[in-house]
Amino acid sequence: MAAAESDRDPPSALRSEFLNFSARDTATRWLEASDLKHEVYHHLAVYVPRILCLGPTPGGGGAGSSREEQREELACQLLLLAPLEWYLLGEEPSTGLALLQEKNQPSPLCGHVFKVGEPTYSCRECAADPTCVLCMQCFLGSVHREHRYRMTTSGGGGFCDCGDAEAWKKGPYCHKHTPTANTRDSEEDPAALLPADIVARGYSIFSIILKYAVDLLTWDQEDQVPAGLEPPERGDTYYCMLFNDEVHTYEQVIYTLQKAVSCSQKEAVSFATTVDRDGRKSVRYGDFQFCEQAKSVIVRNTSRQSKPLRVEVMHSSVVAHQCFALKALSWLGQVIQYSDGLRRTLCQVGLQRGPEGENSSLVDQLMLNDSKMWKGARNIYHQLLMNSLLMDLKYKKIFAIQFAKNYRRLQTDFLEDDHERVVSVTSLSVQLFTVPTMARMLMVEENLMKTIIRTFVDHLRHRDLHGRFQFDRYTAQQAFKFGRVQSLIGDLKYVLISRPSQWNDQLRVKFLEGLDAFLELLKCMQGMDPVVRQVGQHIEMEPEWEAAFTLQMKLTHIITMIQDWCCTDERVLIEAYRKCLSVLSSCHLPEGEQPISLSVAGHTVETFRYQVSQDKVSIHLPLYRLLAGLHVLLSRTEVASRFPEQLPLGELSPPLLIELPLRCLVLCAQVHAGMWRRNGFSLINQIYYYHNVKCRVEMFDKDIIMLQVGASMMDPNHFLMIVLSRFELVHIFSSDCRKRYREANKDVVQQNNTLIEEMLHLIMMVVGERYVSGVGQVEPLEEVRREIIHQLSIRPMAHSELVKALPENGNKETGLERVIDSVASFKKPGVTGRGLYELRPEWTKHFNLYFHHYSRADQSKAEEAQRKTRRQNGEDTALPPPLPPPLCPLFASLVNLLQCDVLLAVEGAVLHWAVEPSGGGWTESMLQRVLHLVGVALLEEQQQLENSSGDDDVTFNYTSKITRPGEAPSTSGSVLALLESLQNAPHLEVHKDMISWILKMVSNIKTMRERSSSTSTVAVSQGQGPEETVRDKDKAERKRKADMARLRREKIMAQMSEMQKHFINENKELFQQSLEELEASTSAPPERRPPSLEPVCVSQVCVGPRRVGGAEPRQLVTCILCQEEQEVRGHGRAMVLAAFVQRSTVLSKNRRRSLPDPERHDPVFMHPDLSMGVHTASCGHIMHATCWQRYFEAVQLKEQRRQQRLRGHTSYDVENGEFLCPLCECLSNTVIPLLPQTRPPDPSASHPSLEAWLRLTNQQTAVLRFAHRSQSGGVAEEAEPVVPEGFRVDFAPQNPFSSSVSEMVTAFSVSAYKVGLKVNPNEQDPRVPVVVWSTCAYTIQSIERLLMDEQKPLFGSLPCRQDDCLSALTRFSSACWTSAPVTSTHTHFVRLFTALHPDSSAADAPCVLDMDMFHLLVYTVLSYNSVHTLDQSRWSSVDSAHLHLLHLVTVAHLVQILLTSTTEEVCMEQDGAGSEEEELTCQLYDRLRKHLNSVLPEVTSGWQLYRRIKVGILPFLRSAALFFHYLNSTAPPADLLVAGPGQWEALCSYLSLPSNLLQLHQSQHTQLEPLIQRWCCHPGVRRALQGGGAIIRFPRESNRLIDLPEDYSVLINQASSFTCPRSGGDKARAPTLCLVCGSLLCSQSYCCQTEVEGEDVGACTAHTFTCGAGLGLFLRVRESQVLFVAGKTKGCFYPPPYLDDYGETDQGLKRGNPLHLCAERYRKIERLWHQHGIAEVIGHAQEANQTLVAIDWQHL
Repeated sequence: MAAAESDRDPPSALRSEFLNFSARDTATRWLEASDLKHEVYHHLAVYVPRILCLGPTPGGGGAGSSREEQREELACQLLLLAPLEWYLLGEEPSTGLALLQEKNQPSPLCGHVFKVGEPTYSCRECAADPTCVLCMQCFLGSVHREHRYRMTTSGGGGFCDCGDAEAWKKGPYCHKHTPTANTRDSEEDPAALLPADIVARGYSIFSIILKYAVDLLTWDQEDQVPAGLEPPERGDTYYCMLFNDEVHTYEQVIYTLQKAVSCSQKEAVSFATTVDRDGRKSVRYGDFQFCEQAKSVIVRNTSRQSKPLRVEVMHSSVVAHQCFALKALSWLGQVIQYSDGLRRTLCQVGLQRGPEGENSSLVDQLMLNDSKMWKGARNIYHQLLMNSLLMDLKYKKIFAIQFAKNYRRLQTDFLEDDHERVVSVTSLSVQLFTVPTMARMLMVEENLMKTIIRTFVDHLRHRDLHGRFQFDRYTAQQAFKFGRVQSLIGDLKYVLISRPSQWNDQLRVKFLEGLDAFLELLKCMQGMDPVVRQVGQHIEMEPEWEAAFTLQMKLTHIITMIQDWCCTDERVLIEAYRKCLSVLSSCHLPEGEQPISLSVAGHTVETFRYQVSQDKVSIHLPLYRLLAGLHVLLSRTEVASRFPEQLPLGELSPPLLIELPLRCLVLCAQVHAGMWRRNGFSLINQIYYYHNVKCRVEMFDKDIIMLQVGASMMDPNHFLMIVLSRFELVHIFSSDCRKRYREANKDVVQQNNTLIEEMLHLIMMVVGERYVSGVGQVEPLEEVRREIIHQLSIRPMAHSELVKALPENGNKETGLERVIDSVASFKKPGVTGRGLYELRPEWTKHFNLYFHHYSRADQSKAEEAQRKTRRQNGEDTALPPPLPPPLCPLFASLVNLLQCDVLLAVEGAVLHWAVEPSGGGWTESMLQRVLHLVGVALLEEQQQLENSSGDDDVTFNYTSKITRPGEAPSTSGSVLALLESLQNAPHLEVHKDMISWILKMVSNIKTMRERSSSTSTVAVSQGQGPEETVRDKDKAERKRKADMARLRREKIMAQMSEMQKHFINENKELFQQSLEELEASTSAPPERRPPSLEPVCVSQVCVGPRRVGGAEPRQLVTCILCQEEQEVRGHGRAMVLAAFVQRSTVLSKNRRRSLPDPERHDPVFMHPDLSMGVHTASCGHIMHATCWQRYFEAVQLKEQRRQQRLRGHTSYDVENGEFLCPLCECLSNTVIPLLPQTRPPDPSASHPSLEAWLRLTNQQTAVLRFAHRSQSGGVAEEAEPVVPEGFRVDFAPQNPFSSSVSEMVTAFSVSAYKVGLKVNPNEQDPRVPVVVWSTCAYTIQSIERLLMDEQKPLFGSLPCRQDDCLSALTRFSSACWTSAPVTSTHTHFVRLFTALHPDSSAADAPCVLDMDMFHLLVYTVLSYNSVHTLDQSRWSSVDSAHLHLLHLVTVAHLVQILLTSTTEEVCMEQDGAGSEEEELTCQLYDRLRKHLNSVLPEVTSGWQLYRRIKVGILPFLRSAALFFHYLNSTAPPADLLVAGPGQWEALCSYLSLPSNLLQLHQSQHTQLEPLIQRWCCHPGVRRALQGGGAIIRFPRESNRLIDLPEDYSVLINQASSFTCPRSGGDKARAPTLCLVCGSLLCSQSYCCQTEVEGEDVGACTAHTFTCGAGLGLFLRVRESQVLFVAGKTKGCFYPPPYLDDYGETDQGLKRGNPLHLCAERYRKIERLWHQHGIAEVIGHAQEANQTLVAIDWQHL
């Protein structure tokens, strides 16, 4: 590296030169120079290499690098950019720029360029197309805020269209950009408003700098700089520069770098991140040899699977100049923001042609070299193009023309490049082609439409022998290439998205030229991917089909848009129709088909032999479908009727037109019939997409239309015979129908039946599908309305489901919103689920069972739903066809299909077969379809009669045809006669209603015909008459039947009830007994006790000698695994409760406190900020300990047996002792043993006073302390303390439990210890019992908070699982000392007691403000038991000790509250003299002030202090009541079973405290005074009160999740400005908000991974360890998803609390509807958190959804 040092100036010399440099002098020198370019280049040649790229890492990496970057920035500004600014402005840059800005008259365009992830808004009512968007500021100030808008997050790179009149139908300006008097006219030259000298200087300096930048960015020599920039002295320093590509993964790059430049994993990750972000990064710095060596390693390592990474060794001066070139471009972008005149000047410079002629301007050079540049350079110059050319309307046009001229070359470069489209110059097409005037200008001048299509076709090179596309296997690489080609279709869509309102001749010519090219494209698609039916064996290789359908989907909108364009001009439409027809005739069917003639029902037709089941058939027929679309337009615009002479209608051969679409539909029918099973999934998928909403508009729907076109131009009999022939059913209907063509093969019969059903369905569609404007006389909205009615007929649906079921147009609109409210009513969602639309009942009459877009499943669901509704409304269950709209004149002859002989013959045949019950010869649905067709024909006839003026012009007389017996030999007996005979057939009960409806219609029509023949004019309204009367009769008949049925039901019920009574009388005593039991069980209070113990009779006390003992001596439970009943006994078999222990910060008041060091942490005193606790929950299911052990061993075995490669994370971690409860699958990690209740108090024991008890306990603690010291050998000179009578230190109490119970006691203690302290299990650790007590106290506190927040009563409202858990946990905690070393429990008691009763020897006791009093109470009460066993005198009872401890801790808490109470005065002074409570409060407070030498402020209002005390101590008292209730099993008083008044007194008496708590202090004044003094004299108290650290105030507020904004876009906006804290100023890809503390994190990215416990984890997981003890709730802002994380391996997504107006969440922000906060759902998430239920939710989610398990949660 010696060489690297030598060519640098010594820093001090450099610094002095920098200090003496004057930008102003340099600029003056330039002004006087004759050759400015030479001067500027010389300046850059001298300074650039001395400022930039002086060391190993240009741009990023390491802590020193940010300082280095700042130094570079400063030097660039002072030495390089400042002279340019001085030269340009001729004065001090800051004043000059301010002046320019002041005089500038800006254009009304906003032009704000979007950052990645920024919210963008598009108005769905006013935007010209979906690409027209507003930034948040403009949106909030625009009229569109009140409209229906769509909100999305930007991918970066587009800009705000505010101020562009062409982008908006109305409201193009927001408040800020509304044109004012000083906004200049867009035609005016802005440069004319600037001083001429600035323009001239600007022109010259811009030319030089832009040329410099372009030369360097397109420079391809690594070792030389461009002429004129050679450095004065050239050193031998090089960079090894690594470039980005989209082929290699992060992991590959990181691994390679670690080998090549021997850096650490962290550095390699940093390199890789920068390469990915900026497109290149130097990975080594030094002499040529040194860098070349790294290059060869990288190339060698990455070239195995694919092309190697691009690496170049570049001279440091080249790199320095390239870095400055980027800075110079950014500078240009900034300078032109100040003045539109300078912007115009820069545009002139950029687009001015050079001496080389075509494509020689600087901007052209940049564009054409785009794919050679690295990502960072591309981004910067694209940004400059957007800020300059695209903001200047004159030059935008010139640039657009250049762009269009070079379009093919740019796209070819893009296709060969591997970078994403966002960083390619081709992505600017969206800015140019979506402007309608510009798109049309480019179409006319540059023939853009043709260019795009030709470029597209040229890039799809694979063809078969007939010139059709033939795609290779759709591998990942193919998909990648194909995806890139498809961007061309996107450009074409932009060009066509808004159709012209005025045409001129040039536009017509060029559009039709483009259409020619498009027809060529469609010709290549016509007939691609043909299939042949597999017979015999299954297909071996699934053929490729995806590419063709992907192409079809992409082109769907284009085809629709081309039809929209044709529709607006008659000449274009006629010409397009002709062109389409001539292309079709050039690719007609292959010759040489064998002609045959068919005859059915007395008609014959000539056709040729072709069978779908044997020959080739293809689903892709885009030319036919386009022709069908154009034919409909001829009808819709009435061109066909006005200019028939211009149309080549004579050239149409209807049989040829229908041939291929018919084959396609027959293929679908045969696939349904199961004839193509051996062709595999590819065919099933093709059929699926053919009908799917994404493709059907230009596939299935157009095939139906093509059949309608053909049928309307043919003899209906001929049409139907060709259909029969293609369905391969002619043989069935041409033979004598009475003997149904009998097949021996059952499969064939079934297939034929399905084919007949499908064929009848097809005829229905051809005749009945008239909701396309142009086929039927309907409005476009009626089509959408019909879709919605039929979707909602299946079931109520959410808005998003409806949108998915409707086809979108090119503008991503479905027309849903315009009609939905008229046909459906909206039901709002609850706390779960989503809002649903229900069909309004008046629209059900439009329901058509054979709606053509129903799948089989949809149809049966809809039928069921509709019949059910009709039954509920008491109507008959017939589902007759709805009234069809009238046909357009061009399609009018379609109705004749309904009355032609062939169809009548088919109908007759099916009805004939139906006379006898089905022996497989016919099917119900076949009959149903025939009845439907008959119904359609009758409705058609009725409509014609109603609309006709006389009898002569009704050509449709279906009734007369079905009443005649068949003329043709095939039918015998008329259709009507057959129907009448079927009406009462028992096997057709289902169809009875429908047949009656048909017969009624027939009689109606007859009456109408008779009347019209007599009066020749009939008022239409009377036409309803006969039908009404028939209906009335029908209703009366139905009512009579219903009444009879009701009477029958009532009679049966009466009989049954009589029998019941008889039975009860006979078994009287049995019933009496069970009734009594029932009453008893319902009236007993919730706390499982017999009713004898009425809570009123004794005042309930739960602590102290007066406590009332447990009510139930025996407790029987059942094991969920072996179902055995067992009594809970200390010496019996152990019974255990599944439980889950976790660390928790839900109650924490200090999240900044770092987690304790597990090995050294002393948990005996809990700080009142509760910064971390241990919480235990249970699902309440009980097992034998032995059963549970067997179960858990089985789970472990299963886990070991799972193959190593499948060892992903399950929802539970067996190594950590986790398992799922065998009954409810709730996550658990330990079991709590069930222990018997505490015994009732011993009446013989005396109850010493506080004074006596304190004296005794002091003596006992002294003895214990002495004994422990003497054991450890540290008491040489101390005198032995007095031993109280009967107190034996060495007494070893016998274990009250059997070995199995003891084993479980140890098991739970150790698992709580392991989770709580995060350490390895160790039974002998003295901290084990403390952690158990701690989880008991913390769990009670969190449940008390929960009840308080939900305003539920303290007792009786807990679910039994929590009740059981608390009961088991408290009893267990009181006994857990039995399994721990006895001396350690004694030591704990001594320490706890000295904290309460400080003496001189206790030096390490914490101060009174640093202890959570409830924890202290629980710890002292539970540890006292072990000390009490040593006292053999049995002089005092445990209970009196508990009571004294409660009194002591309560007083300590009173002192704590008074010391920390805040002092702002409340003005609600109470009148009159103070009560006793207030006086006592003031006395105590004054005493505290005295002890503390008046650190406490003076308080005048005793009432206020007392109120503070009552409010502050309430949570403590409630928790204590819960604790003693579960410890001593005392029933609670009635007042605490309900929420309401009287709580305070009931609580105090339950705890055997006076209701005025201060009397505690008053009555024991002499004992407590010295204690209070010692508490106050602790140095910590004074320190805390004088401001040394945060003070916890009481009552502690419940923690809430953070407040979220009501409007989601506010969040998106916040997140878009959030940059990753680690990779300098880079936008975070997945900004994620912590809902607990509000931090924004950069999730799911390499840059923010940190190491936690030796493993790399993502930002969210790392954050959970500091904020939530391993548990986190996050909102992923860009995905609108809530993320729950627990530990490193568990997580799940949860529905976010944001809903759109339709009551749905939008995870992934795919729909873009505005989202608003739903407070209930957010509260539900908060409640889950408060209940510690997050881990359980994750467990259930992972168990239910195994794919969630595969996500690497720790990397999020």
